[in-house]
Amino acid sequence: MATPKWICRMLEQRGIRYQELHHPEAFTAQQVAQAEHVSGHRVAKVVVIMADGRPYELVLPASRRVMLDRVREALGANDVRLASEAEMERFFADCEVGAIPPLPAGGQVSMIMDETMRVPGDIVFQSGTHTDAVRMQFEDWFRMANPRLASFSELARTIH
Repeated sequence: MATPKWICRMLEQRGIRYQELHHPEAFTAQQVAQAEHVSGHRVAKVVVIMADGRPYELVLPASRRVMLDRVREALGANDVRLASEAEMERFFADCEVGAIPPLPAGGQVSMIMDETMRVPGDIVFQSGTHTDAVRMQFEDWFRMANPRLASFSELARTIH
């Protein structure tokens, strides 16, 4: 497969330099990190949640995990839960489930970035498929995505 045209078009229209990456099928952000030989701290993963019925893209390093209670606090929401596959398909119809890129979704889904995602240099993220990714400068991504900032993650435990 290849990076969807809409992603390339979005980056090119904004004059953002990026590199398309291709790897064997990877279903988790940590698998993407391994396939692309980069630290999980530099792979931006997206976790889609529903907060009081509204969808949100949570963006955090592959090496961390979401703490829903912290998301609830940050949003001042009553009900926060992971989005179902059907909900993800509705909001991200042009992406494979679980391969959602941390890019603006036409204004219908708000984006929140965990503070720990801020890194100097490049980041990598899945680009809509389980075999494609994009590498670009964090600062370019941050300016384009303009996410809300919060602290909602903890270091994931590694299982050997």
